Amino acid sequence: MARRSRRAAVPGAEGSLNQLKAQVMREQGYEVNPERPDLVKYEVARSRGIPLQPGYNGQLRAEDAGKVGGPIGGAMVRELVRMAQQQLAERNGQLPPPR
Repeated sequence: MARRSRRAAVPGAEGSLNQLKAQVMREQGYEVNPERPDLVKYEVARSRGIPLQPGYNGQLRAEDAGKVGGPIGGAMVRELVRMAQQQLAERNGQLPPPR
């Protein structure tokens, strides 16, 4: 099985993705340190009653890990889709889709 890469597929995109994560998670009502938006996962875990700790989390069930990562990644994907739809609409001279 291949090991997961924690790097962005596009070199140099990490900074922009971190900014997007910070923006999206603030809009979801979470406090986000703009210097370390990756730490928002601990706040999401705490709000959902999941015992996520810095370091090794071998005791964590895959289901619980998904309850932390899913809302973060899902919110980011929804925002990226919204942004793409808006750009397409602007190129075609249409009104942007409602937010």
